[in-house]
Amino acid sequence: MEKEKIAIIENDQFAKLVGLELVKVEQGYAEVRMEIKEKHLNGVGIVQGGAIFTLADFAFAAAANAGRTVTVGINANITYSKPAKGKTLLAKASETSASRSLCNYTVDIYDEDHDVLVAKFNATGFIKN
Repeated sequence: MEKEKIAIIENDQFAKLVGLELVKVEQGYAEVRMEIKEKHLNGVGIVQGGAIFTLADFAFAAAANAGRTVTVGINANITYSKPAKGKTLLAKASETSASRSLCNYTVDIYDEDHDVLVAKFNATGFIKN
């Protein structure tokens, strides 16, 4: 991946603020880890849905922007299936389709044992020309 593309992804200030770690990135695929800290918890003591959404959105952005022109999200949704019980979450983003101007991604978010699916995120991106 081009150095400027990596810089764009690594320069995401909000991702830094919430503690997201880029584990792997290549065109159409990315993995991002988040160590669960007290700041990620909601009022009932489980990981806040917005924190999980941010994790998934960053993984989508990394995968969608690796190796192509700038891609921005135009639609996203998430389904939460289980609360996170471990100390880390791992998001795995994969491209499911792409055309000249649109791409679609699925991001699976796993609890630290990587066998428990916590949430599924689907996104559509606009590929800027």
